[in-house]
Amino acid sequence: MEYQIKSAITTIFFLIITAFEVHSQNIADIVKAFAESYTYEYNNEHLKAITSLNKVYKEDSYEMNLRLGWLYYQTKNYKKSIDHYNKAIAILPLSIEAKLGYAFPAYAMGNQEMAIKKYKEILAIDPNNYYGNYRLGALYYERKEYQSANKHFDKLINLYPFDYDVMIMSAWTYFRLNKLREAKVLFNKALLNRPNDESASEGLKLIK
Repeated sequence: MEYQIKSAITTIFFLIITAFEVHSQNIADIVKAFAESYTYEYNNEHLKAITSLNKVYKEDSYEMNLRLGWLYYQTKNYKKSIDHYNKAIAILPLSIEAKLGYAFPAYAMGNQEMAIKKYKEILAIDPNNYYGNYRLGALYYERKEYQSANKHFDKLINLYPFDYDVMIMSAWTYFRLNKLREAKVLFNKALLNRPNDESASEGLKLIK
């Protein structure tokens, strides 16, 4: 199994290099298009950013599809966003960033199942991935599936013990599970990170 994974990674790395070499024939134009897209995005002109990239678009470019997936998400064109993220994932199947990106428009469309599926795919590749665990935990919390949420926040609280977002979500999850001792400890720890935090203060008041 380990050999198969290493072999797959080697093959994918070779494909990355090969694809980039092909596109490097007009790399100056591509770099210019990306630069323009960042400038337009900074000015909240996302449609112009998309137009810049579409002038040099190559369907087999991971980077272009990833970038367009993000830009279309910003314009609320979720279907086009998902289409480009899917293309990026097809090009580099082990890419975690493309799967994370895919989950944004999926969630925005109201399709939690699609988002959950992608987060699970991420955790199958990288079980300790911060964003995969956090966002999946947050989704389960939103669905009031607190036991499932707790599993992911528990993993993160051991890996990132003083991360505010992890502490506060873990605290509220324990509170919902009526594990008040654990919740109180985490609410207090969250206040060490953000001394005037309203969410942690509210949680402590409810416990009292």
